Parts: sequence; C-alpha cells; structure tokens
Amino acid sequence: MIISVRGFPTLLFRRVPVSVHRAYSTATSYSDRVPTNDPNPPKPAQNVSETNATPMEEWKRDADMVESTEDAEKQRTMQAPNRAKVWSRSQAPRELAMSGPRFEQTIMEYQPQPLAAIDLIHKQPVRWTSSHIVSCDGGGGPLGHPKIFINVDKPQINWCTYCGLPFAHKHHRKFLESLPRTEYPLTPTNDPAEVNEQQRVQPNDPFGQR
Repeated sequence: MIISVRGFPTLLFRRVPVSVHRAYSTATSYSDRVPTNDPNPPKPAQNVSETNATPMEEWKRDADMVESTEDAEKQRTMQAPNRAKVWSRSQAPRELAMSGPRFEQTIMEYQPQPLAAIDLIHKQPVRWTSSHIVSCDGGGGPLGHPKIFINVDKPQINWCTYCGLPFAHKHHRKFLESLPRTEYPLTPTNDPAEVNEQQRVQPNDPFGQR
C-alpha cells in the first residue's frame, strides 16, 4: 500500500511473523546424568581419599611450636648461620629486618636462613697453575659466568671477580706458605662446601649441571 505523506511516497509493509525451527535433541549438557533403566550403572566414586577414609586408632596432633628465647634471639640477630654481621653496604642488618609486629610470634627456626656465600667461597682451596695467565668461567654451563683471564704474576692469591675462585702461580707457593695466614686455604681441607676442581660441565653438554 502506497500512501503519500507530504508529497513523498512511502511504502508500508505489514509485519509478518517468522517462525524459527529449532533442532530437538535428547542430549543433556551435563555429564553426571544417570539414565533411567540403565543395566550397567556407573560405580559411584568415593568423595574422600583412602587416607581420610581410614579410621585413626588414637588421637594424634602436631607437636607444640616452642623455641627457647636465647636461640630465637641468636637466629634473629645473626645475618646468616655462618656469619654474624653484614658483608655489603647495601644489606640491612637482620636484627632490624626481623623486627616489628610481623615477627612477634614467629618461630625463627623455620625462617629462611641461607648460608653466606662470601664465607663459603673462602673455603675453596687455591688453584695452582704453572702459566702466567689463567681463565675462569665458573665451571661452564648455565651456572657459570663469562670467561675472564687472570694474571697470576704477583706473589699473592688472585681471585676471580665473578665467582671468587682463587688462583696462584706455583712459583709463589713457598712464599704463600710462609705467611701466618691466607684468605683461602692453600691445600684441600675436605670441607663439605669445597668444590672439586675437576667438577665442570663438559663442552658437548651445554645444558649439563655440575
């Protein structure tokens, strides 16, 4: 039907209902349905673990978390189990860091206490060499460091500036042994922290671990 409104023809359409046909399915969206008259029904799963289902013969409880005041204060003030004070200007003393309401009821025995690497590296024996220049890569592999070259001409213990391993020339061994004390042991001491000199990653195994 065409009707003229203000001189412009306008075409009016009657709205016709459109029927939408949807596919019918008997499948359900959930997976835990139990069909009726199933000759082989699924076995019900146990809702608790076997450990929780086992009855306990007697009452058991954790031991009381108690530590002595002297041990707690010692562990709170020592910077590391093998070092009492800080070894870097950027470090904060442990006795200041482990203070305040956060640590009032804290068992210090269960707090992280890594050993100070600065003391562990000084347990490594001197690597004696007959050449004037030695190289160090930290043992190679992903745990190593860039290779550097160290001059050992001076009568002293020369350490790697990356990992701290000590090197010295064999020509200066008698002089170093005559000193009252040295920063590194001149011979192996079989200390648990000592790293074997032959313990390094092979070149054909770049992802190997020491």
